[in-house]
Amino acid sequence: MSKTLDSSPSILPLYARAALPMIPGASLLPFVPGGGGEIPDGLDLELTGVTAEAEDVAAYAKVCGFALRDTLPPTYPHMLAFPLHMAVMSDGSFPFGAVGLVHVENSIAQKRPIGIHEEMTIRVRPTKLRPHPKGKTFSLETEVLVDGKVVWESVSTMLRRGKGGSEAAKAEKGFEALPADVPAGAEWKLGGDLGRRYGGVSGDRNPIHMHSLTARPLGFPSAIAHGMWTKARALAQLESKLPDSFEVEVRFRKPVLLPARVEFASREQEGEILFAVRDAKKGTPHLDGRVQPAKNAAQSKTKSKTAKTGRKNAK
Repeated sequence: MSKTLDSSPSILPLYARAALPMIPGASLLPFVPGGGGEIPDGLDLELTGVTAEAEDVAAYAKVCGFALRDTLPPTYPHMLAFPLHMAVMSDGSFPFGAVGLVHVENSIAQKRPIGIHEEMTIRVRPTKLRPHPKGKTFSLETEVLVDGKVVWESVSTMLRRGKGGSEAAKAEKGFEALPADVPAGAEWKLGGDLGRRYGGVSGDRNPIHMHSLTARPLGFPSAIAHGMWTKARALAQLESKLPDSFEVEVRFRKPVLLPARVEFASREQEGEILFAVRDAKKGTPHLDGRVQPAKNAAQSKTKSKTAKTGRKNAK
């Protein structure tokens, strides 16, 4: 049963609570996440009456490279759902803090474009923990509804680093990556302030993205680009080729240390588009992705949800 919220949660207090488990002994407090164990039931959230502000959409489109339209960029609903993601992960019953988690995969299924002024309902639910070679993963499943119908959904898979389980080696491989010899079609120069600019339009002000001084205590030599910015920028590059209804899934590989020069490559084959973002000098892979039309995407989505959640119907 979902808990219905009266308004979108405020991000900064949620980040403060999510970071508290880093303080020794803080997880013993009942309102602080980090007590360990499994992800409990009962953390599903729902927010009704959500509408986008045109000026906010325009600012987001500018940072990510999308053209201005009367519909939302395909990654924009993720930004609207992000406060709910943080509310789930900062709940006192959540087994660990959100700060330090690694976003490793993200899939989005857009059933149809969403008009800027359409009223939406957003639902978010966490899945159970699953073994991974580098620790454990869980997913945040998101649905966006208009007039009671799902028009957009996503699965964000997060890694909690630690000791991996023996069964983790049998994890699904997923889609084949774009071959490294496919030439780049574009190059992007990313400034050192990209994390702060994207954080300003998305609300995601995780310290690892803001500045080298806040990224270093968390293990990064400099601020890193948001994975969802990289995905959004890739879709903006492909915007003219995207149908109204499609699924896009990505794997986040090596983090993009800012400032950076990265290149984008893509290839259309058998009704799908494979794409990649990689370091412009070394060829280091930062992101692998695939776009599929809706018919194939629906089949893939069912398989993906069954694999990640252990249930065929996640609605």
